[in-house]
Amino acid sequence: MSSTAALKGLRVLDLTRLLPGPAATLRLAEMGADVLKIEAPGAGDASRVMMQSSADRVAGRPGAFYRQLNRGKRETRLDLKSEGGRTVLMALAREADVLIESFRPGVMDRLGLGYDVLRVINPKLVYCAISGYGAQGPYSQLAGHDLNYIGYAGVLDQLAARDDTPILPNFQIADLLGGALSAVNQILAALWAVARGGDGQFVDVSMAHCTYAHNVVAQVALANDGTAPIAGGSLLNGGVPCYNLYRTLDERWLAVGALELKFWETLCMALDRPDWATRHWSLGQAIAGPDAAQLIKDMAELIATRPLAEWVELLVPLDCCVSPVLTAAEAAGHPLFNAAAREALIAQQTSDEDANRLTGGE
Repeated sequence: MSSTAALKGLRVLDLTRLLPGPAATLRLAEMGADVLKIEAPGAGDASRVMMQSSADRVAGRPGAFYRQLNRGKRETRLDLKSEGGRTVLMALAREADVLIESFRPGVMDRLGLGYDVLRVINPKLVYCAISGYGAQGPYSQLAGHDLNYIGYAGVLDQLAARDDTPILPNFQIADLLGGALSAVNQILAALWAVARGGDGQFVDVSMAHCTYAHNVVAQVALANDGTAPIAGGSLLNGGVPCYNLYRTLDERWLAVGALELKFWETLCMALDRPDWATRHWSLGQAIAGPDAAQLIKDMAELIATRPLAEWVELLVPLDCCVSPVLTAAEAAGHPLFNAAAREALIAQQTSDEDANRLTGGE
């Protein structure tokens, strides 16, 4: 993400730990906010040692997990269980625009630092509480993590192999989408209300509820016929050949996202199979029907005849929504995300264009 100064001057107190809250305040910091991360004395945020490398451990520094999530923030330590710590936080809150915490609901109230107390000393304060199941309700006091929240929200059931076995994702959907992104969205909305003369407000972010709200495709299926899509049985989870994953000759994977007919037609021509172009869901092909299943099989056999790099070289320039499935290391070095690689690609493209002009396009 690129940094901006849109939130320059915004003062944020960050009492969160681990992933969702720190990711939210990181995004605010990237937009120019002054974020003060407040940790407890002693060990502090548990993410300091979570996934810590041996080199970081020997050097006595926080691991990459902590460093990535908390870059661009100021840091301090406060013991909120002490009178002195609470007094300092009250003074900070009096001058702050936003306070974000991720304790279990009720903890801040028991410390005498809940929203009802802080709003008295700062009526414009936007107070955001991120929790697993929300500040109220029968599940509010339950502990949980990303896996639990996506399980409740009906998302984990959608992340399944063709034999219906759920897949354990290494991307924290509820933490990042349900927690961090939802918190940023709701905080910015509350700040807009404050900017127009309104008072601050309590922003209650339930990671489970926000994740459930984003489970759109499954909810569409329920609205249509009362049943959620099964693996390989719907438009976007493997039921059509034009939107699927195919194994290549070198045991890699190619992502084909030619959902619209124009992209599918371009792809079929590139594959030298123009006869496939009319076999598309928008032209009446039954999703997960016999023809779709047969064409998925035929596509798989064709894609398996070449290594990934050859398919990328052939198909990506055609702009038909085909891409490689990259490893995390490959993504880190890709021009999309790596500035040095991007500059090298631009320089190569410029050189090719210059050479093409000199030769008259031959």
